[in-house]
Amino acid sequence: MADTAAVSHGHGTGTGLSNNKLLMWVFLGSECLLFGGLISTYLIYRSRFGDGPAPGDIFDIPFTSVSSFVLLMSSLTMVLALAALQRGDIRNNRVWLLATALLGSLFIGGQVYEFTTFVREGLGYTTSPFSSAFFTLTGFHGVHVSLGIIMLMSLLISSFRGTLTKERSETVEIIGLYWHFVDVVWIFIFTVIYLVPSPTS
Repeated sequence: MADTAAVSHGHGTGTGLSNNKLLMWVFLGSECLLFGGLISTYLIYRSRFGDGPAPGDIFDIPFTSVSSFVLLMSSLTMVLALAALQRGDIRNNRVWLLATALLGSLFIGGQVYEFTTFVREGLGYTTSPFSSAFFTLTGFHGVHVSLGIIMLMSLLISSFRGTLTKERSETVEIIGLYWHFVDVVWIFIFTVIYLVPSPTS
């Protein structure tokens, strides 16, 4: 419905999508290329750890698995936030937006804890080609999640100001696309880094 309304008001494209939604898809397409390059770089350097800790020596897979589950659950709460606004249920929209932001924050907190632990164990950013590739890939993803949290909080503020209404549900949908993207990307990152057998020293 939002797409149809956008097209009828001259804000649509030949694809039937609004300009804003099309721009988000184009942006996410470019992000796919970027993360593809970072993941490829990690795969190239994952066995080049020199005298530093090897991947298989430091990764805490159970902890990261729980952290990953938390992030994936945030995709569900994002869907619920959009559905609530499309029904005109402002209260539940706020609840689910806040829940999504909190789950994302928990994931970031877990990542900070993990990074701190790795540094204490002797794995710094410049320790080895492996560590540089690892911190760049996971840190870059963490920045994306953090930006998503800022977007979610801006939506929440708009809601309390009364400017986020049912008629503006496409705004939540577009930010939801971004949020789902960072969740899906993490599935690939988690699989490549933590589930594919890692070299040991």
